[in-house]
Amino acid sequence: MPQTSNRIRGFGESVIRRMTRVANRYQAINLSQGFPDFDPPAEIIEAGQRVMREGPHQYAITWGDPDFRQALAAKQRRFMGLDIDPDRNIVVTCGSTEAMMAAMLTVCNPGDKVVVFSPFYENYGADAILSGAEPIFVPLVPPHFTFDEAVLEAAFAQHPKALILCNPSNPSGKVFSEAELLTIARLAERYDTFVITDEVYEHIVFEPHRHRYFASLPGMAERTISCSSLSKTYSITGWRLGYAIAPAEIIDGMRKVHDFLTVGAAAPLQAAVVVGLNFPDSYYAGLTQSYSKKRALFLSYLDKADLTYYPPQGAYYVLVDIGPFTKGTDIDDTAFSEWLTRRVGVAAVPGSSFFREPIHNYIRFHFAKKEETLAAAGERLLRLRDTWAADHP
Repeated sequence: MPQTSNRIRGFGESVIRRMTRVANRYQAINLSQGFPDFDPPAEIIEAGQRVMREGPHQYAITWGDPDFRQALAAKQRRFMGLDIDPDRNIVVTCGSTEAMMAAMLTVCNPGDKVVVFSPFYENYGADAILSGAEPIFVPLVPPHFTFDEAVLEAAFAQHPKALILCNPSNPSGKVFSEAELLTIARLAERYDTFVITDEVYEHIVFEPHRHRYFASLPGMAERTISCSSLSKTYSITGWRLGYAIAPAEIIDGMRKVHDFLTVGAAAPLQAAVVVGLNFPDSYYAGLTQSYSKKRALFLSYLDKADLTYYPPQGAYYVLVDIGPFTKGTDIDDTAFSEWLTRRVGVAAVPGSSFFREPIHNYIRFHFAKKEETLAAAGERLLRLRDTWAADHP
């Protein structure tokens, strides 16, 4: 038999999605893969029911239903402060995952280099391999997950085609400061580099931090591809509605890539979610308030369980340091995560799946759950130390 391609040997299966299967096997509370256990806004559900009866049921325009693009452009103009033409600056994709992949395929040639901050969302490594690009990893150093400007400039000095910026960040919950963003912007301009942003958590940012869209920085709109999705903002991760906003010449290329990757995002779901895109600003303030409460509740249980963690500034993830448990043993974060799922009944993601560096002392939880779910998970985590001691005398 002929051999399969070399590119698929460069990465394994998604660790995040595998941990969901482990959680299901042991009927654990799934705080690994980041999806809610609560419903989307009622208005979106009602619109979805109506659309299922009335249509549309056939293809939308490949790069996005016009009503969807107009509503999205109006919303993002408000928040990004940019002049966004729904007919020239937007492509609608099957989730932000496809938006990121289409962006990489549009701007990168095989052999080009791409800067990726570490820790990083696991898809970015696969995106680089699939597009034939070579990642240059720049560490974000705990506890504040800041970068060393000299290290970052050394990466830029290799003349990368693009930098990938996840802000707010998965998995660390970091929100990049304006000073950090301006440093990246200065280097991107100096070395003539694209910036591909993943901003799916744009509306989940905790006080006193503020999210600044990279494209809104002076001179950056022309070199930025802003990728995002509706999954987290409207609690519809299964609808797979994403998008990219960029200058027209970049969007023209992305539309061609997108057309041959997936043809288009689901037409009825695009029609249904327009009502959400038209929500007033109070919806987004309420979303932040809701996640702030969930964050406070879950972190309070981590405190009670005497676990060391890094308080997230945005998004809905928290990295927990398991070094006090595994130090001096041959148990790594993957084994610990599977033990935790099986014996404590709470599923997490081993942190090594996010780090380029050989780091194995973190696990990642998420708190996009009902408060009663978080409380139930928290109560189980209070038994973690005693269970660990019993199993590892």
